[in-house]
Amino acid sequence: MNTKTSGVYDILIIGGGPAGLSAGIYSSRARMKTLLLERAGFGGQILTADVIENFPGFPEGINGASLAELMHEQAERFGLEFRDSEAKGLTLKNDDKDHFEVKLEGGENLSAFSLIIATGANWNKLGVPGEEELAGRGVSYCATCDGPLFKNKDIVVVGGGDTALEDAIFLTRFAKRVKLVHRRDRLRATKILQEKAFAAKKIEFVYNAIVTQINGDKKVSGVKTKDVNTGEEKALSCAGVFIFVGISPNSRLFKDILKTDEKGYIITDEDMKTSVNGIFACGDVRKKALRQVVTATGEGALAAVNAQAYIERLKGTAYPA
Repeated sequence: MNTKTSGVYDILIIGGGPAGLSAGIYSSRARMKTLLLERAGFGGQILTADVIENFPGFPEGINGASLAELMHEQAERFGLEFRDSEAKGLTLKNDDKDHFEVKLEGGENLSAFSLIIATGANWNKLGVPGEEELAGRGVSYCATCDGPLFKNKDIVVVGGGDTALEDAIFLTRFAKRVKLVHRRDRLRATKILQEKAFAAKKIEFVYNAIVTQINGDKKVSGVKTKDVNTGEEKALSCAGVFIFVGISPNSRLFKDILKTDEKGYIITDEDMKTSVNGIFACGDVRKKALRQVVTATGEGALAAVNAQAYIERLKGTAYPA
């Protein structure tokens, strides 16, 4: 694997999920000198998906890790450079220099004319036994991704907000029964969603309860719940557990540099441009409505194409209009 890091890069991509890999494919094909930083495994959240059924081109579906590896190989084939490292600091351009500087763990600095932020977001976890072990094997954080895998099976949904109810309603298309577990005695979702959920015959509500354990060997077989008032424990049989207790963007490094919304999602325009000229953002770290692999890859392509145009203008090599 090519890991050359000397000199100033045209584009530095921070994050190696579908958005970052797609940006890397497009920028490398354009012969931009590009480096991608990824602190964990290339692929991001799709690494936990047992089967992805809704990514175009794979009629029978594809394992998340397999799709990530194909993207990684494709990007590498076009000359994208990779570095297994984490960005720890960012210095903006000023009057003395025309490039950004990114500090890595260990203190090394990398320079680039443009940055593409594709650090993604993490679904908030319950932090209970069995959750990590069974992730992608019945434990899911995305109903539109995995719902069709549970046709005519019992499902548990954890949460009481808009996302939990929206996805519980969506899951009734496939599931035999959906049990929604919420720690309070009433839901916090908008009233119209509550009305729809209450009207859905397949949805049952388990109030004042928390999930304390997810059971199963190779796949989920059920959960253990605990009543928050009485302490009474119950076992619920199910084939899938969908957890919707919030999602948090991985934007901490940029929160004082780029414009974000109240939840920390980076705000961009339709060209993936952030509030700082020369910095682009794509994928789940940016504010948007739909968080899917297909939208992430499209945004990565847009970010790369617009970063290329920015650099060519900066260098005076842009093709005349």
